[in-house]
Amino acid sequence: MPSITKFKNAITCGDCVKGLSTLPANSIDLVFADPPFNIGYDYDKYNDKQDDQAYLDWSKKWIAGVHRALKLNGTFWLAIGDDYAAELKTIATREVGFHCRSWVIWYYTFGVNCTRKFSRSHTHIFHFTKDAKEFTFNSEDIRVPSARQLVYGDKRANSKGRLPDDTWILRPQDLPEGFQPSDDTWYFPRVAGTFKERAGFHGCQMPEQLLGRIIRVSSNEGDTVLDPFTGSGSTLMVAKKLNRTWMGFELSKDYAKEARKRLDKTKEGDPLTGPADPLSSAPNTANGRRLEDRRASKNKKVPQECAASLFENQQ
Repeated sequence: MPSITKFKNAITCGDCVKGLSTLPANSIDLVFADPPFNIGYDYDKYNDKQDDQAYLDWSKKWIAGVHRALKLNGTFWLAIGDDYAAELKTIATREVGFHCRSWVIWYYTFGVNCTRKFSRSHTHIFHFTKDAKEFTFNSEDIRVPSARQLVYGDKRANSKGRLPDDTWILRPQDLPEGFQPSDDTWYFPRVAGTFKERAGFHGCQMPEQLLGRIIRVSSNEGDTVLDPFTGSGSTLMVAKKLNRTWMGFELSKDYAKEARKRLDKTKEGDPLTGPADPLSSAPNTANGRRLEDRRASKNKKVPQECAASLFENQQ
């Protein structure tokens, strides 16, 4: 059995089922997995449209590998879409042996437009633990302001805030008082193609602030965080920024190469990208920029002196 040292602070290129089987048992503190959803996404080295049973059999193999690799007090977070959320929860708990602590809904803007159905703007995130009672949960690191603090001015309010719940509704821009950071459907914008945070080489990229919440609550500095589906490398980057030991598996050599480049540019202690409270950066409808404003701005002539300064700034 190879020493875990060779995997630490590195991305190992290869199949995660085989990779997980080579790790020492009970050696990992936290696993975050954002696996393929089996919906036909165009990966470069993976078939994302398998037969249902083949996909579920494969899922059971890698989930069992995660269970084996985790320490007895370790934690496993799983992000998955609608199509197989129930099945993977059942596999993880009833077949593999995990305990489900929370079923979180991640609500995001820039959702996927659908035909003849409501547009999809959420992902399921399961919080599993290996032991029902013994596991890391740093509640003090993820507290948010409570309604008693923000709305009622209640003297009984805990000055440190409260733990997040797990359900948010409607668009946060239009109903800020009804869509709070304290709820259990977490609102973080999806990393859309126009975002500066977007790496560019991988379409399925998780927001750093969402990953930061998970890593802060379920691990401590110096702990080992594993991502069996490294992809763009965001999980490992956040783990590195938060002073955790990080490690990942990635089937694609190209994805692994690009993720390593991102990690090489990341330093321990670097701030996470994106606002910690996404509502602060989400304009409400009244203050948003309208199409008519864009057209009017586009049709305006730029004064000669402004045009000169713009040209100079491009040099």
